[in-house]
Amino acid sequence: MRLRHAPAPPVGPPRSSPALLVFPLAIILAITLIDIQTPQAVHLGPFLAVAPAITASFAGPRTTGAVGVLAVVAQLAIGHLHDGSMSANYQAQIGALVVISAMVTAFRYVTDRRERRLSQVRSVAVAAQEVLLRPLPDRVGQLRIAAVYLAAEEEAQIGGDLYAAVRTESATRLLIGDVRGKGLAAIGDAAVLIGAFRGSAYRHLTLPGIAAHMGNAVRWNWTHTAVDEGDAAESFVTALVVDVYDDRAVAGMVNCGHPPLLLVHRGAIRTLEPDEPALPLGLDMAPSGDCGVETFGFEDDDLLVLYTDGVIEARDADGTFFPLADRVAAWRGDSPESLAGHIRDSLLQHAGGRVNDDAAIVVAARCPLPPAAGYAE
Repeated sequence: MRLRHAPAPPVGPPRSSPALLVFPLAIILAITLIDIQTPQAVHLGPFLAVAPAITASFAGPRTTGAVGVLAVVAQLAIGHLHDGSMSANYQAQIGALVVISAMVTAFRYVTDRRERRLSQVRSVAVAAQEVLLRPLPDRVGQLRIAAVYLAAEEEAQIGGDLYAAVRTESATRLLIGDVRGKGLAAIGDAAVLIGAFRGSAYRHLTLPGIAAHMGNAVRWNWTHTAVDEGDAAESFVTALVVDVYDDRAVAGMVNCGHPPLLLVHRGAIRTLEPDEPALPLGLDMAPSGDCGVETFGFEDDDLLVLYTDGVIEARDADGTFFPLADRVAAWRGDSPESLAGHIRDSLLQHAGGRVNDDAAIVVAARCPLPPAAGYAE
């Protein structure tokens, strides 16, 4: 199970509903009957233009045009039933109704066409975002994993936050990071970082080595692609890389300026602050040994909670920060999926239904491999 913020459904042309069609048809019928019963000097026919206008709000151009034709027929019937009167006034009303119905139908057609194009663009964008930030598998090595991503940008599924998981020779390696900034530039930087992380899995790099490799990759990208040199000089990425070893109940981590992870061990919650925090990635080209490795016990059924600052910096209406550790302590579930969902729901409730900054959460539980089980890549 991968917990993601549900993408907005593709927007397409509205589909007419038989139930909704009752309203414009009732308007045409009511105006026709009332106009027939009123003196010839009273003209209600112009109100028939309301019917196609209302139809255009929920139906496509064909249905809108059909209702417009029906309104014109009703206007002709009114003129015929009024002693067959086809005065200049009636002719003007019919002409105006034809023009209005045609214009409303044309606008509905143009709007549908634009919405179809927008739907296609959104579908491509969602597919591209899913390729960049691929959903984490439910199981990788000895870990069960659940992930949540809440994007701050409207209609977006990802932003500058990122996560990934790969297998090494003897461990499962997790990454969570946060690129400075928002929008397309942050997404591009996240793509570079994730590419460097995944592509280096086969190189058997140590934790300090992978941190230096990712930092140098994003620094090189900023140096050679940035339009504004000032932006490149001020750019950085916070990141946390964790190795969960297969052969011992121990994990190692390198923290490059990122919020500390939480360890849930037998119901107790521990914040794993690094003894020697490293600088964020990308501040400068770095050798492979600058980051110190922190190790900690990680036993079966323990859980790790990795997150970005969009989680702990979310505020409620009173300006209070989201109390992540307290919310984790209140959790009473038994799986990574349950905890990830609990954090997501609590965060959205705290923030009033929407986050103002991208927020990513990864929950990993150590579970023994079943007999003859392989590793998910």
